[in-house]
Amino acid sequence: MSAEQLLEEARHALDRVEPHELADLPNSLVVDIRPHHDRAAEGEIPGALPIERIVLEWRLDPAGEHRIPGFTADTTVVVVCNEGYASSLAARDLQRVGLPNATDLVGGFRAYAAAGLPVHPTPTTPIT
Repeated sequence: MSAEQLLEEARHALDRVEPHELADLPNSLVVDIRPHHDRAAEGEIPGALPIERIVLEWRLDPAGEHRIPGFTADTTVVVVCNEGYASSLAARDLQRVGLPNATDLVGGFRAYAAAGLPVHPTPTTPIT
């Protein structure tokens, strides 16, 4: 299966969020999986929680012993990457670990910023 086919398969199971919809999404947690250098150069979505991609499933597994507090299996987790590709695959993986409402941001952070939505210029320390 090609990378494009994997992406298409992942997106088929997602109810993806448009940038302008993000602020009005109830019971949601925005998770930024972009590398620190991208967040430092471009900024962050205010309130987004930076979690390194390599620990994403462990920090967000609702039944896991390494999970972070502040969300439940019913929470809508919106994963954000640069342009909305890696985030689709990550959201699919979060659905597999018990977050059925996991999804991602269409166009990623760059589409969000291009839409003129608020951006926090200073990156926060990621959860590792």
